[in-house]
Amino acid sequence: MKTILRLGLLTLLFTITLFAQDEVKDTLINTETVVDTVQKEKADTSAIAKAISPPDIREVISVSKIIWAVIFLLISFYVIKLLTSLLNKLSERSTEYRITFKGFIPVVRILGWTVALYIVIAGIFAPPVETVLLITGSLGIAVGFASQDIFKNIFGGLMVLLDRPFQVGDKIQVGSHYGEVLSIGLRSIRIVTPDDSVVSIPNGELMNDSVSNSNTGAADCQVVSEIYLPVHIDTAAAKKIAIRAAQVSRFVYLNKPVAVIFKNEIFQNRPVLKMRIKAYVFDIRYEFAFMSDMTETALRELLKEGVVSKDELNGFNTVEHE
Repeated sequence: MKTILRLGLLTLLFTITLFAQDEVKDTLINTETVVDTVQKEKADTSAIAKAISPPDIREVISVSKIIWAVIFLLISFYVIKLLTSLLNKLSERSTEYRITFKGFIPVVRILGWTVALYIVIAGIFAPPVETVLLITGSLGIAVGFASQDIFKNIFGGLMVLLDRPFQVGDKIQVGSHYGEVLSIGLRSIRIVTPDDSVVSIPNGELMNDSVSNSNTGAADCQVVSEIYLPVHIDTAAAKKIAIRAAQVSRFVYLNKPVAVIFKNEIFQNRPVLKMRIKAYVFDIRYEFAFMSDMTETALRELLKEGVVSKDELNGFNTVEHE
């Protein structure tokens, strides 16, 4: 009996030992699997971090690259300046082609700097695409909130160049400012007013305000002179004098017609007849000289022919333009 019990105990112990060994093997296998998984995840994380991290700054920027970039930008500056000066000189030699040549100046300036910057970034520094995207995204977010007005003006400048509501050399009216367009930039345009003041107008304002163009790329433009006359005058005689006053001016452009229009108005609490002389000047730069010449000649001839007296003209004649 004791022998049988001993055999039973030995059998039980052997079975427990085998079961324990299997459990230990399974535990070891599971542990090795977990370790392999963790190591693999670490390797993947390291690979991702390495892929998204920017390269060493020394790989992108070096002293030699900076020197070459500065040299190339200086060369680009003088080349662009030379081209724009050449176009400006050519434009001033001919009234007929002045506005055409001046219209190329902003295009040459913007395209020149765009190409120069592209060559410096892509050709000299040649940063990896990941770095460009990372820097562009970061700068776009940071600068976008701080420089909304600047980007609005840049977008307005691009729209002016593409839509071309006016060009360099045109006479335009923007709000209360009227004058000849001197330059068109990405941030603003510059115009010179009749009193020789240079006004800078942000391009963003051009997108929200109406712009009146007097000549739309042509060298000539219409000039209007207004003269107030008594209502009883001989309009036929006054019209002939006004047309002759415009035609004899040395600034007149005779390829386009001269028109005279009369209109009844109330001026200084009395009825008057407003005579508008509409003629074209051959060069927009002589707009106000032509206006003055035309008005002075018309008034002098009206008095000389006896169409109106000095007493009737005193106090209510003004000169206007449009």
